[in-house]
Amino acid sequence: MINSPAGLDDTGVATAAARAGAEVVRSMYGRRLPRIDKGAGDFATAADIEAEQAILGVIRSARPQDAVLGEEGGQQGGTETARQWLVDPLCGTLNYAVGNHLVAVNVALRDGPAAVADPFSGEVFFTDGETARVRRPGGTEALLAPTSATRLVDVNLDPPFPSAPAFRAVNLLAHPGFAEHFRPRVVSTTLALAWVAADRRAAYVTDGGDLSASVHFAAGIALCRAAGCTVTDIEGAPLGPSSRGLLAAADAKTHALLLSLIRS
Repeated sequence: MINSPAGLDDTGVATAAARAGAEVVRSMYGRRLPRIDKGAGDFATAADIEAEQAILGVIRSARPQDAVLGEEGGQQGGTETARQWLVDPLCGTLNYAVGNHLVAVNVALRDGPAAVADPFSGEVFFTDGETARVRRPGGTEALLAPTSATRLVDVNLDPPFPSAPAFRAVNLLAHPGFAEHFRPRVVSTTLALAWVAADRRAAYVTDGGDLSASVHFAAGIALCRAAGCTVTDIEGAPLGPSSRGLLAAADAKTHALLLSLIRS
């Protein structure tokens, strides 16, 4: 279990909180869990709820004055608070509910440190905003050094599709230029963003609006940026209030090639 987080810096709080959530997710895996319907085919499980509570426990203990935006609990704390934590306690709930290990726990201080925990590998990917590292079981750490060597590109196909018909990820997969340079992988968890930062994926592509302040994506985006990845929206513009979706690539060359495929 995660003990008292008193005295931790913000990076330590993000890491401890993500680990606390991951511990809950791992411990509840394989159970028949009740589902909480959220509409439009989306749902949460008891693991989502309990993991978020564990994460909030760490943040409240270490930073009681900070606001929190949680995937399940919504906004907590004053909206005028300068510091806000973005929490997705179980990204990949559908995967988890059917016994798939492709899930992540995301914790990010908005515009600050962030952590993504893999409950099943035991790895925690984290950044202080300047560098990005991975902490493996046993306590060893390593800098993240993204490359496009794998040629694997994760594409998020989850609805809704706000950019259709101008852009639909499924069309990118059918583009002959895509098959010439890359091999597709399809996930529904932002663990894929951590994999881009960690040299396990060449890129990640998803539709959507401004994802920079999303509980689902903020931690992964922070990791990719700190690791030196090229991160924009699907039009090549900086992420912000008017941006559309996300294109995170291990290097500028891969980013430019995928952007050209998207535009064509």
